[in-house]
Amino acid sequence: MKITLRQRQKNNKISLYLEYYEKGRREYEYLNLYLIPDPEKGSLTKFQKDENKQILELAETIRSKRHLETQNNIYGFKDKDKVKGSFKQFFSDLAEMKRESLGNYGNWNAVRIYIDKYSPKDVSFERVNKDWVQGFRDYLDRTARTKHGKPLALNSKYSYFNKLIAALNQAVKEQIIPSNPAYMVEPFPQDETQREFLTLDELTTLANTPCTHETLRKMFLFSCITGLRWGDVEKLIWQEIQHSKENGYYIRFKQEKTTGAETLPISEEARSLCGEEGQPNDLVFTGLKYGNWNQTHLKSWLRAAGITKHITYHCSRHTYATLQLTLGTDIYTVSKLLGHKNLSTTEIYAKVVNEKKVEAANKINLNLK
Repeated sequence: MKITLRQRQKNNKISLYLEYYEKGRREYEYLNLYLIPDPEKGSLTKFQKDENKQILELAETIRSKRHLETQNNIYGFKDKDKVKGSFKQFFSDLAEMKRESLGNYGNWNAVRIYIDKYSPKDVSFERVNKDWVQGFRDYLDRTARTKHGKPLALNSKYSYFNKLIAALNQAVKEQIIPSNPAYMVEPFPQDETQREFLTLDELTTLANTPCTHETLRKMFLFSCITGLRWGDVEKLIWQEIQHSKENGYYIRFKQEKTTGAETLPISEEARSLCGEEGQPNDLVFTGLKYGNWNQTHLKSWLRAAGITKHITYHCSRHTYATLQLTLGTDIYTVSKLLGHKNLSTTEIYAKVVNEKKVEAANKINLNLK
């Protein structure tokens, strides 16, 4: 197959596209890349010339990539029918595959709803180009609203746009599209959010304060002293809690969020929160489901303990990480205990601890003159 980079004058710009030719048959792929016309030779500014040069280089890079793909039978006429398929249906199918993880599914489902609002009619893969992706990014940034009618927070935009990127990466992997158009669009930056946590004194006070729901109490405290997420605690079964003379108690499980296999040592105190051992495939904690109802009980329990911080269930994980670092555990070990793939994720907690150290140091004031 021969692939040629072509140009076509359209109004006040020059459109770049690829022509595919094989055995007398031609097809075209428009790149959504445009050159600035130069009607009078030499009339363009240096900036405009440089911009045209960069665009041509990008177009040539795409052409070269397509050429390699056709040589490897990745891209060709036989695959072109795939791009006429429904991207919205593809995204919806991916979202449904996340149902086992409530938090993750909630994010994917939110993006599915925003895609429907941004593009009410069905949209094929061939329409999901740089302009469509840029438009969706602009929609999240300027138009999209939460259920309460508020603009999206920066981290929500970051998370939602990344779901779109992930879906398009999957489409590339399945050879539906040759490349991900989202990589030509500037992503949202990630905002550094305040990670609320409990101090050791607050956690001790809470542990000794009666709670209206005993299962919630045990699960929350268990997460605080193991670092496990709600989803991992909720699905924990007895055969995953193991014991050896050398290592004491530990959990062998797969993380819900990362699906990575983990071996997590736990204390005897954490094991005691689990209660009497049941059958191997029985759930360790029962009688509690994810929802606002739990948060209401958690708030009441915190209030009874005299804690006024805005604490959600996930703050139990923040509490574990912060306490481990505060008590002297090195950051590499904490990262492994949390199951983080990258140390940079754990460094967020180290920053919080350092701020607390500075705050503590400044409390000693002798009022010297």
